[in-house]
Amino acid sequence: MKREIVINSTSHETRVALLEDGRLVELLVQGADERRLVGNIYKGRIKTVLPGMQAAFVDIGMEKAAFLHSSDIGQLTGDDRYDADDDEEAPAEIIRKTRRAGIETVLKDGQEILVQVIKEPISTKGPRVTSEVSIAGRYLVLVPDDHHIRVSKRISDWGEKKRLRNLLRPLRPEGFGLIIRTEGEGRQETDFKSDIKRLLKFWGQLKKLADRSEPPSLIHQEMGMVSGLIRDVYTDDVESLAVDNRSVYREILSFVREIAPALKGRVKLYTEPTPIYDYYNIEPEIEKMIDRRVWIRKGSYLIVDQTEAMVTIDVNTGRFVGKKDQELTILRTNLEAAREVARQIRLRDIGGLIVIDFIDMYSRENRRKLYDEFCSWLRYDRAKRAVSPVSDFGLIEMTRERIRPSLMTALSEPCPHCNGLGRVLSRQTMATKVERWFQRAKAAGKYNKFNLVVNPVLGDFLTDGAANRVARIANVYHFHVNLVRDTTMSPQEFMVMDMDSGRNLTREHIGGVSADAEMMAHQSA
Repeated sequence: MKREIVINSTSHETRVALLEDGRLVELLVQGADERRLVGNIYKGRIKTVLPGMQAAFVDIGMEKAAFLHSSDIGQLTGDDRYDADDDEEAPAEIIRKTRRAGIETVLKDGQEILVQVIKEPISTKGPRVTSEVSIAGRYLVLVPDDHHIRVSKRISDWGEKKRLRNLLRPLRPEGFGLIIRTEGEGRQETDFKSDIKRLLKFWGQLKKLADRSEPPSLIHQEMGMVSGLIRDVYTDDVESLAVDNRSVYREILSFVREIAPALKGRVKLYTEPTPIYDYYNIEPEIEKMIDRRVWIRKGSYLIVDQTEAMVTIDVNTGRFVGKKDQELTILRTNLEAAREVARQIRLRDIGGLIVIDFIDMYSRENRRKLYDEFCSWLRYDRAKRAVSPVSDFGLIEMTRERIRPSLMTALSEPCPHCNGLGRVLSRQTMATKVERWFQRAKAAGKYNKFNLVVNPVLGDFLTDGAANRVARIANVYHFHVNLVRDTTMSPQEFMVMDMDSGRNLTREHIGGVSADAEMMAHQSA
């Protein structure tokens, strides 16, 4: 598989794209003033310990307190997944104590604590942190106050796992644990020695800073998005790295010379007049990223819906009807969809609970083929995940690690008309709401001359043909109603003004409820 990294950097934002066989599979976007929090280390102070939740809130100097769960006290974290030696010693005493007696025996209000961010703030939630600080290098992750050697789960060869553990045992510094990253596969003792030396020096500097700092304070700022991605992704299987900004190019080249000098020849400065993302055909893919409908081959398509609780992905045959065997047609559609679903999950950085509704298949063998195909395409995903087999209803349920808001959230904002609902009230419904308002106004008996201000689209519907609703309201209730068309008004709202005083009557409780309150109640429902 051909893998490429393409970086577009301007004064406003930096975008990093990962291509596989020429197709966009991952996109990271960061504004000029934005900094990612995952990996940052803070000296914080415990604000509140909640025994009922087995969690604590930590003041790290941000608007929202950080969330620390008991499961994140004394446990290893980091970008790589890992497994433990079968003969490892028992977990650290702090883990046993927490599980046996509760978090309130380990943490107290006002206590100072060193924590590391493992999940960005999402929606109304603050960042999630761990008390097990770790420092990532090129081949290793250094874990202070630990003594285990673990290996990334992405290294599947058990012989290689054993070799790496045996190699690292005499190199492990006293009082530190080590996690061997995926990039450590096949590396030799000299590679690990230099990594350990650099990480120990760095940790010593951080420890001195933490000892003399008062909470809350930032102890370590994780490297920027570009440098972090190069450290984690720019490996031997990446054929090229192209960047269109000269200063960023120099920064990358300097960093690559330090961590992977053998790969510096693959870093290229893009200088052509055509925008770099147009040249690599990335821009059209980004434009389609927030579309609800994703077309696959032969007319089939996906529908991607994101809610607060989960993301649902629906597979449809569309125009693809096949020629003979219906079950074979459905299997082919599902297999094509499985590849695209795996790509879209990575591309949109969808996290949390995901439910994929594939087209129903009767054959258990075909369901197994679908599951295997889907998992085979997910193996390139860097995020932690768990996938269930295809159910009898044709569903695959999965969870995927969510450490930051999805790209849908980063690239878009809720519609000001529908407030994120995805649909707007019909003109018929809005017209009926207008009529109900005037019915209440008649019952209140306070006013009889009105200016009705609406969007031109709604105005045309209210006055269309013989069923002129504005004229009917005036005749039935003996009102004087002047229709005002205002292009700045949303089609989802209307405003009624008292013609004499100019007061906005839609904000008043005419007949017991205001139009604004009725609209809010409808949207929340």
